[in-house]
Amino acid sequence: MINETLTRSLSLQWSPVAMAFMSEPPAGLSRIDHRLPAGCAYWKHASEGHRFYTLAEDHYNCTVGAFTHGVTLPAGKAHELQSIVGTMIQLQYLRDDEVATIPHRSEPFSVAAYAPLGDAPFSPEVVIVRGNARQLMLVSEAARAAGIFEGGATLGRPACSMIPHAIDSGLGVASFGCIGNRVYTELGDDELYVTIPGHGLPGTLAKLETILAANTELEQFHRQRAL
Repeated sequence: MINETLTRSLSLQWSPVAMAFMSEPPAGLSRIDHRLPAGCAYWKHASEGHRFYTLAEDHYNCTVGAFTHGVTLPAGKAHELQSIVGTMIQLQYLRDDEVATIPHRSEPFSVAAYAPLGDAPFSPEVVIVRGNARQLMLVSEAARAAGIFEGGATLGRPACSMIPHAIDSGLGVASFGCIGNRVYTELGDDELYVTIPGHGLPGTLAKLETILAANTELEQFHRQRAL
């Protein structure tokens, strides 16, 4: 029902994704049957109708994503992370002083669970909504009306940092994604994300109908003035 409310009301192409970090694998889910190239690729896999969990080693292919998720990397992978970050700094993609400010989980990673929002057998810690600018304008306005988008934060690289940011702040966050995320998830040029903390989802949904109705009325008003 929750998934249908978001998907139908906003005409979303992709199912919103429920995600949670856990100490043990949740009942009713199986481990992912193949490693994907990045943690964000698991979002896309879940949005396509799959539900599953991952362990730390399932995130070794993207060391930056592993860092944001709190994965403890073996020595070789830790060196790879340092090398990638060094390259990003050399390319002036990142500043050296930015690295320490990238949102990341401080708790050690054990298990991450993923599922389409309407088919999740666990309580989501965050909900990842993918859509175009108009669709996510409406999501963010509903979240703001619910009091969980007060900062209006918009993040960029790395896209996966929006997850720990939403968890730690307890607030919704928008993200333009990053070039890696756009490759691994095939994110369209007109698409971005809004991540909602799980506790804020009911309030956001409660405000969504009002926001949709208000936008319909206001659009008519503005179109008449634009004539």
